[in-house]
Amino acid sequence: MTATSHISTTELWSLLEQVTDPEVPVLSIIDLGIVRDIQTGPDDAVEVTITPTYSGCPAMDVISINIRLLLLEKGFKNVTIKQVLSPAWTTDWMSEAGKQKLAAYGIAPPNPVQQVCNVQLFAEEEAVACPQCGSFHTRRISEFGSTACKALYQCNDCQEPFDYFKCH
Repeated sequence: MTATSHISTTELWSLLEQVTDPEVPVLSIIDLGIVRDIQTGPDDAVEVTITPTYSGCPAMDVISINIRLLLLEKGFKNVTIKQVLSPAWTTDWMSEAGKQKLAAYGIAPPNPVQQVCNVQLFAEEEAVACPQCGSFHTRRISEFGSTACKALYQCNDCQEPFDYFKCH
């Protein structure tokens, strides 16, 4: 694809579905809800605004590079990736399709409503459904899973360990 000046921002949003999260490759950056805005300008310029899932997320550099590479490949000559921290990303920005992809991948998606509201670390656990068998008879093993945005749980029924994408 070339001659990008005729591509609408709607088509650009669709195009960015091809960029995946390097930590959870079944999720696109659109599924994650980290793309906040797309602006186009003259001379095939495009600016993509993204918000990290948390400040210091190590995946953001790779995501920015992958966005840039995709847009350059599609003919955009002037690509700007802008990161904004405010408002802070929340799991509420994830798409329902993204949450379903997480569960199918074996990661419990964030609960629709945070069930435990406590500012103390290592406080009461949330009731999290096992992505393998659906049981809520689960327990948190560690506040942190394979990445900082996940916690490690284990199902007391099927005994499978699994990551839980924490609400925030």
